[in-house]
Amino acid sequence: MLESYLPILVLVAIALAFALGSVVFSRLIGQQKPTAVKLAPYECGMPPIGTARDRFSIKFYIVAMLFILFDIEAVFLYPWAVVFKRLGLFGFVEMGVFIIILLVGYVYVWKKGALEWE
Repeated sequence: MLESYLPILVLVAIALAFALGSVVFSRLIGQQKPTAVKLAPYECGMPPIGTARDRFSIKFYIVAMLFILFDIEAVFLYPWAVVFKRLGLFGFVEMGVFIIILLVGYVYVWKKGALEWE
């Protein structure tokens, strides 16, 4: 039984050795000339404003979670579309219920103002 896991363990060992070797090798061989410009945080070509420790508004996190939620829910539409003809009317009704529940959730979030970016 353990023989079947040996290739996986060898692959994990090689991956770890490669990752650690790359980091160590680049640290030993690479040039290290830190300057103030190189050590400054990069923010899309704009000069940094404030510190890196500033707090974000909770709205940012709510919008991000809602995006992930609705994005993941949209992924469920792809497998359904692949087997749509085999599911027939039952599959169509079930997906309709699913989309209606999503729509109700979206309208609720919209009415609560969670999508307002102020």
